[in-house]
Amino acid sequence: MKIFRTLLIEDERLAREELKSLLKDFLEIEIVGEARNGAEALEMIGKLSPDLLFLDINMPEMNGFEMVKHLEEIPQVIFVTAYDEFALKAFEMNALDYLLKPVDPKRLQEAIKKLTNIDEDFSSNSNQISEAKERFLTLEDRVFIKDGEKCWFIELRKIRMLESDGNYVKVYFDSNRPLLLRSLNSFEERLDSRFFFRASRKFIININWISSIENWFNGGLRVELMEGEKIEISRRQAIRFKEIMSL
Repeated sequence: MKIFRTLLIEDERLAREELKSLLKDFLEIEIVGEARNGAEALEMIGKLSPDLLFLDINMPEMNGFEMVKHLEEIPQVIFVTAYDEFALKAFEMNALDYLLKPVDPKRLQEAIKKLTNIDEDFSSNSNQISEAKERFLTLEDRVFIKDGEKCWFIELRKIRMLESDGNYVKVYFDSNRPLLLRSLNSFEERLDSRFFFRASRKFIININWISSIENWFNGGLRVELMEGEKIEISRRQAIRFKEIMSL
């Protein structure tokens, strides 16, 4: 039996407690965290990588629909709300299910059954996706990038730099700077090190975009990219850079 790592996103404490009480009878559900609002949830999703979200729609500052639009990789979502007028929009966003408060135990059971059925149907596809994610990306590969409602499908060679920005990574290509809810380390694991160099804890650069290099403080280097960005390479990484790039 697969265990689904689950995050509860609900601004009302009593509603969270009620949902936890209902879910304790489902052995396939493991609650890994609770978030009180959309911003807190985005941070926790980046750290915990849950399989399932129980997501309230009506929350202050950022509602459930708005929060989902900020996710690059979206877990299964079961919306939970006191209002039924959002049902159509929820299913337009490919939600697994839509539960009305107070949550009926039988409807909750139906939603969990959908979850397990989907997992069985797509287990082979998941294995294929996992295998694809393990391989290095080449400059010729095209990558899908989503930031809010904007999407791009671009050749990797066009990405000149990646910058860590809190729990996000800013991707530089053309005049665009989309933010992705991932760590810089996760990008480094997928990118071909022959072309993408970890300049520091904050930056990965595409060496094909380097236009000039100069010595910098404390034995480091500073590179300028073709679009004018200037990036410092730390002393330790500068030693590695010279070793790799020198004749």
